[in-house]
Amino acid sequence: MNDHRQDIDKQLTRVNVRGQTRLSGVVDVSAAKNSMLRLMVGSLLTEEECVLYPYPKGMLDAEVLCGMLEVLGKKVVLSEDQSLTISEDLHGKSELRWSKRSIRSTVLIAAALLARQGSAVVPNPGGCAIGDAGDGERKIDLHLMIFEKMGASYYYEDGYLILEAPTGLKGADIHLPIRSTGATESGILAGALAEGTTTIWGPHVRPEILDLIEFLRSMGAKIEVYGQERIVIHGVPALRGAVHRCIPDNVEALSWVVASAVTGGDIEIRNFPMEHLEVPLIHMREAGVRLFIERDTAIVRLSRCQPVDIATGPYPGINSDMQPLFAAMAAHARGESRIVDLRFPGRYQYAQQFERLGVKVEIAGNMLKINGGMQLEGTEVVATDLRAGIALLIAGLGAHGTTSIREAWQIERGYDGIWEKLKILGAVIDLDYGS
Repeated sequence: MNDHRQDIDKQLTRVNVRGQTRLSGVVDVSAAKNSMLRLMVGSLLTEEECVLYPYPKGMLDAEVLCGMLEVLGKKVVLSEDQSLTISEDLHGKSELRWSKRSIRSTVLIAAALLARQGSAVVPNPGGCAIGDAGDGERKIDLHLMIFEKMGASYYYEDGYLILEAPTGLKGADIHLPIRSTGATESGILAGALAEGTTTIWGPHVRPEILDLIEFLRSMGAKIEVYGQERIVIHGVPALRGAVHRCIPDNVEALSWVVASAVTGGDIEIRNFPMEHLEVPLIHMREAGVRLFIERDTAIVRLSRCQPVDIATGPYPGINSDMQPLFAAMAAHARGESRIVDLRFPGRYQYAQQFERLGVKVEIAGNMLKINGGMQLEGTEVVATDLRAGIALLIAGLGAHGTTSIREAWQIERGYDGIWEKLKILGAVIDLDYGS
């Protein structure tokens, strides 16, 4: 463990947020959670040194993954300039024996270990409970289908997923029934060192996928992208080390846009990935956000929330991770808003928590209706997952009184330095790490 890294055992239990505080100032968007974690997993495909920057050291899931890499034999060092250096060989390690909190990326670790070692033992994937049917489970059936098509077998034992490909992975034609980001990433990682050519039909090509591909190409991978039709990976015997700059986090960027709108704030957002947010920002502007863009900086000034009517969809549409942010806006907008999550129907666990703040909500099938505009009153709520947590935090910033968010560590999973950034913008918050 490097001294500059966060202690993953120190868990934030609660955050108290004073409402009706106008946010104002300058904030920088950090490296993308959904990109940095994949890049870190990609380093498992080589025995050579990889350098990734800028590393989001305040992001809990990234710190968990650092610990996992160390268990697998990697040396992980964070420099003062926020560069993360991942070096040393795996020394034949293909088993991730891990007793702490798991993350979704363990299934991607399995893909990388299978490709390089021919076997993998990883904990059952963790992450947010946002199942396809609202049952709290995120299935990995598409990942397992990919591994099987490429010649691997698998079984479960004592909470671990065990995969074996004694003769190595073989290239295959993979037809995805839905545009799955995670399954696309598994196919890319597995195919990079597989024998022959792997073609992923119907992939989900989005900024984080392209960032991973750019990194792997700099390591010597041969990958061709044909839009949303297919990705072709020509397996190579080995990959070299590389230095790579991670893209900024588009969900964090959108979070600051919404936080400014809800509080009637005036926020300058630097390192703003405008090119990755064109469609969501169209809906934001239609919902009353006054947004000004200049190069990589966005200014959100004196906005007024209006009802939203959105449906999630593949990139460049509104990502499922973004819909709770639209819900936070809707809670403060007078009138009815309608949200449909086509990727994860029923991903509305936060709606019950919104009700505790005084928001009128109704779930009809896979649609969430929000009748907003009433004065919200701060109370105790629970962050059921990462994106629910940030939505509750933003809703609380616009509420009357204090909102107390339990399980607030969920927010730290995907936001780097969130509390420091909020304080700089004028938020009044109190953190409780419990005992």
